[in-house]
Amino acid sequence: MSQEPGPADARQAEDVDTSHAVPDPDPANTPEQEIAIEQAFVDRVYDRVDVLRADAVGDRDAGYRHLAATVPGAQYERDVFVYRAARRIADLDSQHEGLVFGRLDFDDERVRHIGRLGVRDEEYRTLLVDWRAPAAAPFYRATAVDRQEVARRRVIRSFGRSVEEISDDLLNEDAAERLPVIGDGALMAALGRKRTGRMRDIVATIQAEQDAAIRAPGRGATIITGGPGTGKTVVALHRAAYLLYQDRSRYEAAGILVVGPSAVFMKYIGRVLPSLGEETAALYSLGELYAGVEATRQDRPAVAAVKGGTVMLPILRRLVRQTPPEAPSELRIVYRGDVFKLDAADLAAARARVFEKEPRPNLAKTEAGRALLVALWRKVKPVLPDAEPAKYSRDVGSRGEFLTFLDHWWPDLDPAEVLGWAGDARRLASAAEGHLKREAVDDVAASLREADFSIPDVALLDELRILLGVKRQPRGRDRIRSWDGIQEVSTAQDRFYDRPERQARDAFYEDYAHVIVDEAQDLSPMQWRMLSRRGRAAGWTIVGDEAQSSWPRPKESADARRRAVPSGRLHEFHLTKNYRNSKEVFEYAAEWAKPRLRNIDLPEAVRETGIPVESKSVDAAALLPELAGAVAEALDAVEGTVGVIAPYDRHAELAAVVHDDRVTLVGPLESKGLEWDAVIAVDLDAVAKSHGPGVAYVVLTRSTQRLKRIDVA
Repeated sequence: MSQEPGPADARQAEDVDTSHAVPDPDPANTPEQEIAIEQAFVDRVYDRVDVLRADAVGDRDAGYRHLAATVPGAQYERDVFVYRAARRIADLDSQHEGLVFGRLDFDDERVRHIGRLGVRDEEYRTLLVDWRAPAAAPFYRATAVDRQEVARRRVIRSFGRSVEEISDDLLNEDAAERLPVIGDGALMAALGRKRTGRMRDIVATIQAEQDAAIRAPGRGATIITGGPGTGKTVVALHRAAYLLYQDRSRYEAAGILVVGPSAVFMKYIGRVLPSLGEETAALYSLGELYAGVEATRQDRPAVAAVKGGTVMLPILRRLVRQTPPEAPSELRIVYRGDVFKLDAADLAAARARVFEKEPRPNLAKTEAGRALLVALWRKVKPVLPDAEPAKYSRDVGSRGEFLTFLDHWWPDLDPAEVLGWAGDARRLASAAEGHLKREAVDDVAASLREADFSIPDVALLDELRILLGVKRQPRGRDRIRSWDGIQEVSTAQDRFYDRPERQARDAFYEDYAHVIVDEAQDLSPMQWRMLSRRGRAAGWTIVGDEAQSSWPRPKESADARRRAVPSGRLHEFHLTKNYRNSKEVFEYAAEWAKPRLRNIDLPEAVRETGIPVESKSVDAAALLPELAGAVAEALDAVEGTVGVIAPYDRHAELAAVVHDDRVTLVGPLESKGLEWDAVIAVDLDAVAKSHGPGVAYVVLTRSTQRLKRIDVA
């Protein structure tokens, strides 16, 4: 590629033979000799990257020293020069670890190395092909059935700049006479490595069906389905990196939004995109999509089912029309010596007339003032028949006491304040009449009286933000600029070469170019409405598995999704291989789930460990010592992480045995999308009863090596 990565390098790489970079293969070579060959190539790439980085640092420093630029056009060019150099340095630094990870040997003896970046040599010939480039696609898609002219595929595993291990797949058996074949398979080795509590990128081990989903067009909607462990989440994240590479101007300027189910999940995936050199995508959990709120609390399933349902729409519409609790109930005005009064009934009628003309209260202040003046005029006219309407309106409407009353009677409302009104069961019952039973009203009101917001509350806050009315701020670049009183229209440089300005993207930003939704099967209709506002003109990537759903009314959610996602081209991909669970773990989970879940998607587990699932039933008094022993045993058995997944009402009790950094205690809903080397599932029947069998199925499929189930009798 050029000094800075880009799609153009991918196109050119297809026409460049990189066989000059490596010696001819010798089938008699030992693994050590092959590692030495790859090490020599890796050294050459890193040496070239060092040169490119030094050049970029020089360009940046030269730009900083260019202080003499006083003409605005020259200042702009200097700033662009510095920005591009700094961006080049950041790209090279972020991809330094494991820069070269793949090699393709073709039937015609061409050789192509694949890496995290595209790199060209001193003569501008391709040295390394970016993994997102079309030229790299055969590395992921070639199979023994469809070889795409690939004779051998090699995965190179490095630590720092040192090649530690290589692993080959021979796709053309006739090439065995000229190509050495080393190793036992990179994918299986990667799957067996310990988990660290953070999701890793998979650029070296992407499989063909995953690669097809990653490279789907960005326009329209891409639906990625598959059972547990099929890599849906990591595919979606690599898709974000691929889209940014393919059309950086569009996706970096307007933004890519990645939405996950919980803050725990977002922390888990948080390093994947930066490890791929992409820092610009916005990552939000469903509890963070309202500015100033970071909700982590889970409601009881029955309450969450009410808050997330479309039944809340008419309730919220009624709620915003209620009189604020602190609003005055009477208006007295002296006009031409007489006292005129509007009582509570008059004010209620005036409020109703306002909403007939403008249903959004925060945009109806002027209309509210007009309604009060009209209501007062109807009192004034019979008493003072000679009064003039225009003069009356100017006099009364400009008085300080009238404007003060208006501010208190019709204040600007905050969504959090209005949702708080519903914590009063009487107010909520009034708004919910004909929609909710009394028991549901009491449960929802009790939840809204909590000190913090729950995750389902965030969608309600966002709905209220729209119902109350948002005063839009003008946005966009002013193409007529002024210096010292002289206006200058945009230049040709601005019009033809300047990339679009990146807008500030807080939780309310609504102009994303692409929205990626993970664990989509769990989204409530209200959450789909919230997301639809962020992606009004976006492409969508929707990832999920219906069998793992925690939402009790899937048809309602599916209808909401269809309304949220713009109609257009639909690309569907189904992932069929379970790379997370061992065969022993997944077969146990599948046998548990099959009689309890309809239309369950059961992928094929690709590896075995020989370690069976353990199951034990204890009484409540013996739970703590049993769990303590299970945790200690798991820590001894695995090098990586241990997850304890238990019902929420047991967390306070079980926290006493979680005192190792490698052990995490989470609830069943937070476990979605996560994985551990060993998992201890506590009281699975209680999880299934409270959250449904789909969530219990999730709990059983989080382990990569060992699973123990502890039931409470």
